[in-house]
Amino acid sequence: MKKASSVFPPLMGLALVLLVACDDDGQFAALQALQPSNPYTQARNNSGALVKTVERSVEAPDVFTATELGLWDGRPSLGGVWVAHPDVNEPEQVVIRNLENNKFVVGALFLRARNIPGPRIQISSDAAEALDMRAGAPATLNVTALRKEQPVVSPKVFDPKQSETIEEPDAIAANTLDPISAAASALDMPAAPSAASRAQNVPTTVAPTPRPSTLVLAKPFIQVGIFSVEANAQRTATQMRNAGIIPTIKSFDRNGKPFWRVVIGPAATIGERAQLLDQIKGEGFTDAYAVTN
Repeated sequence: MKKASSVFPPLMGLALVLLVACDDDGQFAALQALQPSNPYTQARNNSGALVKTVERSVEAPDVFTATELGLWDGRPSLGGVWVAHPDVNEPEQVVIRNLENNKFVVGALFLRARNIPGPRIQISSDAAEALDMRAGAPATLNVTALRKEQPVVSPKVFDPKQSETIEEPDAIAANTLDPISAAASALDMPAAPSAASRAQNVPTTVAPTPRPSTLVLAKPFIQVGIFSVEANAQRTATQMRNAGIIPTIKSFDRNGKPFWRVVIGPAATIGERAQLLDQIKGEGFTDAYAVTN
C-alpha cells in the first residue's frame, strides 16, 4: 500500500493539509475544526493569579456512539485517520475501537451517504492500518465521540500569616554531673537524689505522639470504558478479572439510550490508584482515567 505522499506530486502536499477523506459524493471536508489545540493554556483566576489549564479528551456517547460492522475497501485514502457514518450531524473527533482485537485509535468522524450498500461504517486506509484490519474484511467497530475537558490547576499561594512559627528553644541549664548518680546509672542501680537535682527540680516534657492524617481521594475510582453494548462491557469486566482486578459494571440511561460503565475501585491511597491505573493500561485500556464514582 503506497502512502498518499508518494501518489501525488509535491506541489499538492500543501493542499492535502486542508483536505480530509473524500466521501462517496466526491466532496471534501475541512479538518480545521478537528485540529488538536495546544493542551496547555494560561489564564488568570478571580484573584489575578496566573494558572495553567490542561485540556483532556473524554468520551461523550451522548454526542455520538455506534457499534456495528466497519469496512475498508482497500483503496488508499486522503486525510489520515477517519471514519464515515450516515448518522453524523457534523464532523467530530472520535475514538475508534476494533472490538475483535481491542485495538483503538483517535481520528475524525464524517458524514457518509446513506444509499451505499454494505457495512455503514467506512474507514480510511490509515485507520485500517492502526486497527489491524484487512481490505474487504468487515470488523465490529465502536465509534464514540470525544469532548475536551479543561480542569483548572490553581497555584498554591503562600500566605505568611498561615505559616507556622518556630519558637525559640528554652534556655538549657548546665548542671554539674553528680558522681553518685553517674555510678548508679552505670551499675543499673537506683541512686539517691543528688544535691543538684534536689536543689533544682527540672520537669521532663514528653512530646505527644503525632496522629496520622487521613487523606480522602476526590476520585477514588478508575473508569475503564463506557459501552453502548452490554456484551462488550461484560467482556471487558472478564478481562479485568483475569488480570486479578475486581471490576464493577454500572448501567445508566442518557437521552433514552442505555450505556454500561466498567469501573475499578475505590482506591484507598494515591499510590494504590496509580498502581491500578498502570495495571489497567497494561491490559490495553490506555484511555482509562480516574473518576469520582
